[in-house]
Amino acid sequence: MAAKKRTAKIKRKTRETDISVELNLDGTGKSSVSTGMPFMDHMLEAMSSHSLIDMTIKAKGDLDVDLHHTVEDIGLVLGSALDEALGTRKGITRFGSFVLPMDEALAEVAVDLGGRPYMVYNVSCRTRKIRDFELYLFKEFFQGFMVQARMNLHINQRYGKEPHHCYEAIFKGLARALRIAVSKDPRITRVPSSKGKI
Repeated sequence: MAAKKRTAKIKRKTRETDISVELNLDGTGKSSVSTGMPFMDHMLEAMSSHSLIDMTIKAKGDLDVDLHHTVEDIGLVLGSALDEALGTRKGITRFGSFVLPMDEALAEVAVDLGGRPYMVYNVSCRTRKIRDFELYLFKEFFQGFMVQARMNLHINQRYGKEPHHCYEAIFKGLARALRIAVSKDPRITRVPSSKGKI
């Protein structure tokens, strides 16, 4: 019997945004990302590439008003897609962590796909913008992503001066942590919880 495909397709449309996400957890890291925000696209493409999760993300939003709505809603939809693709979460490794260097920057990211949303977010980089992109918005993205994915997410960007390096280290660190956590372990034949349920 063929294994069930771990894929998802989620669409969310409001008066502020129109977002669609397709995921394949057992992919090769192929991505097609279009959000109207080049730096956001770059980070999501890196996340796909290093997690080996195939991602197609299309987002249209009221960017002329503010980038906030679109960034936050991308997180919500991406998290919902991850939750759906994981299904019952039976057989997954569940936990993953990674320490990732990016030149002078270092980020540590840890995840638990155990169904309990919680985030710790420590970023040492104090630069506010990359071009017109307000970097504080990434916290809103991760918040939405974590809640909808029902995951525990710890992000510690320990040090770094160049903001591009700092946030790229975070996204690549998250990617590698997810790559571990979503992986199937043939020795795990049940939901990975002593409670018997996630």
